Amino acid sequence: MKAWRHFCTITHHKFLVMKGCFRVGLYKQGLLHDLSKYGPSEFFVGCKYFQGDKSPNNAEREQKGCSTAWLHHKGRNKHHLEYWIDYGLDEQKGMTGMKMPVKYVVEMFIDRVSASKNYLKDKYTDESPLQYYEKGKDHYMLHEETKQLLERLLHLLAERGEDAVYDYIRGQVLKNKNN
Repeated sequence: MKAWRHFCTITHHKFLVMKGCFRVGLYKQGLLHDLSKYGPSEFFVGCKYFQGDKSPNNAEREQKGCSTAWLHHKGRNKHHLEYWIDYGLDEQKGMTGMKMPVKYVVEMFIDRVSASKNYLKDKYTDESPLQYYEKGKDHYMLHEETKQLLERLLHLLAERGEDAVYDYIRGQVLKNKNN
């Protein structure tokens, strides 16, 4: 039963992201989003720790001290800010967030919106993704330009709604195809 419910949850999330990506013209990313969740190293962990209202990775982390599924996932999916953490050079010594290509920042935004919708269900509002981001932003390692774009999109969603933010992404953010 948990396996079926987990499958339905990740598939619904994937569908929401695909729909959002298609709205802004990121067709390939929409189709390929989170395919690693269906592989054994992520799927079986997700089934075992399935809760329905939050990521099973947190439950695995609580029990084991780390989430092997998350470590696998973030290393294969470029829309996660953690994929872009590397050692800095010159004035940025130590681990730091690298600048993400704009198309992955947009996918990250859509991923956050879709995860909020998936887990909050009828409690979702256009402010929900921003509220979730605000709770954890102090520990994120984000390149300043990546952070500014993500926050601009989250604030625009909260203030003006989904249609406005998707219009802005299509018309302004992704207008330059070299992003």
